[in-house]
Amino acid sequence: MTEHYLDNSATTQVSEASAKKAFELMRTNYANPSSLHSMGFAASKELEGARSQVAKALGADVSEIYFTSGGTEANNLAVLGAVNAKKRAGNRIITTAFEHSSVYETMLNLAKEGYDVVFIKPDSSGCINAKEVIDAVDSKTILISIMHTNNETGAINPIREIAVGAKRKNPSVLVHTDAVQAFGKTEVKPSKLFADLLSISGHKIHAPKGVGALYVKKGVRILPRSFGGKQEKKLRTGTEALPLIGAFGVAVSELDIQKNTETVKSLKTYLIDKLSALADITINSPEASTPYILNFSVKGIRSETMLHHLASKGVYVSSGSACSKGGKSHVLSALGFEDNRADSALRVSFSKHNTIEDCDALVCALEDGIENLARR
Repeated sequence: MTEHYLDNSATTQVSEASAKKAFELMRTNYANPSSLHSMGFAASKELEGARSQVAKALGADVSEIYFTSGGTEANNLAVLGAVNAKKRAGNRIITTAFEHSSVYETMLNLAKEGYDVVFIKPDSSGCINAKEVIDAVDSKTILISIMHTNNETGAINPIREIAVGAKRKNPSVLVHTDAVQAFGKTEVKPSKLFADLLSISGHKIHAPKGVGALYVKKGVRILPRSFGGKQEKKLRTGTEALPLIGAFGVAVSELDIQKNTETVKSLKTYLIDKLSALADITINSPEASTPYILNFSVKGIRSETMLHHLASKGVYVSSGSACSKGGKSHVLSALGFEDNRADSALRVSFSKHNTIEDCDALVCALEDGIENLARR
């Protein structure tokens, strides 16, 4: 049976060049980058080479890039590191009601600790309204953390507009954006977004799982969440996962954003046209969404039921964020969807490897499911 993998927002297939680099750094150039001998120096060159590749892609300085174990750690480090560094300046934090769980759950915990956490809901367009965020900023606001691209619906938020307006109102506020679903798929330049902190992840762009990075603007101070050696300038201690970091650097160097985006944009347009011809399909992704993600609902059929039916046909999609492990989506709840619509939602997410044949296989399997699966 031919496999049609359409779950690339959960993870992507590691590129051959990226996998080869990881193998090389496990078997050949395997020394600790902190070791002072020649092998350690060679490993350190690989580490800094990867840092340079990530920095170049972000339009940042190498000194502003800190490697982490992935997007979740980068988000936790950004949010908690910023809050702890600035807690004497105030206690208000502004975020959204449809952040990735690594930010959303962190914010819920900070609220329990007594912080004044403001959760902005998406508007009727499915995106965050910049004015609402800016209006919530006051003299005690220390951090704004809003994702660039939503991981379930693909909604793109006006980060630059938010940052400019917020800093005009309170120049000391820090702005963090989770750019995990945006990096490598659209231009992500912290300087253009006016972001002080920005999180990215490797396994969304054909690098291995277990590696990511946090951009920290020069002059911005955040506090570490772990303690130990002097790696990553003591902000993220512990021996660096060099095979993963090196592979991340290679994946970054392989990015061709314009070409890939043209490919997936045509696929998304094609798929929407095909889905529109089916009965009981509702598109959930807003117009202002990334071409890489399409969220839709199949009326009357639970997400899990349809997901397993599609998998039996060799078509692999998601019912939402992989981190939720099938749990109820707080993202779709924040959008105000009724339970029936939210509980029947599916997420298709593309990569440069997808084809028209993948879309056709999905539509064919959906047609079969709509006709034969039991309705609630």
